Amino acid sequence: MAEEYHIASLDEPAWEAVGKGLRAYNTQHAGPELGSALCFVLRAPDHTIVGGIIGDTHWGWLHINLMWITEELRGHGYGHQLLMAAEEEGRRRGAIHAYLDTFTFQAPEFYKKHGYQVFGVLDDFPPGHKRFYLTKRL
Repeated sequence: MAEEYHIASLDEPAWEAVGKGLRAYNTQHAGPELGSALCFVLRAPDHTIVGGIIGDTHWGWLHINLMWITEELRGHGYGHQLLMAAEEEGRRRGAIHAYLDTFTFQAPEFYKKHGYQVFGVLDDFPPGHKRFYLTKRL
């Protein structure tokens, strides 16, 4: 007699179980990803975090997941410094490409100015805006 499988809704995502299964499958087909997180922060004189960049490296790629700088410090070169630090760390780890996504109301022009090129766009995500996917050879 065959077992019956069923789909269940969970209040909290089962990241560990699903992630472990997917990582094993990916490793079987693409080799170990050798992933490693990276994070650089911008600290104020009182040591509070007023900006930062979070990403990871895997399979020869740098992924920029999040980048933020408090509004009053934007346009003063801190974003450039954070991005350069992340890219340099990515290169040090063997990454030869970088990728990220951003929205029209965030910083697509900032990334384009730093050599990133759009490879995909989702229109109306969120409604009235676009989501851009960008990449760069390091």
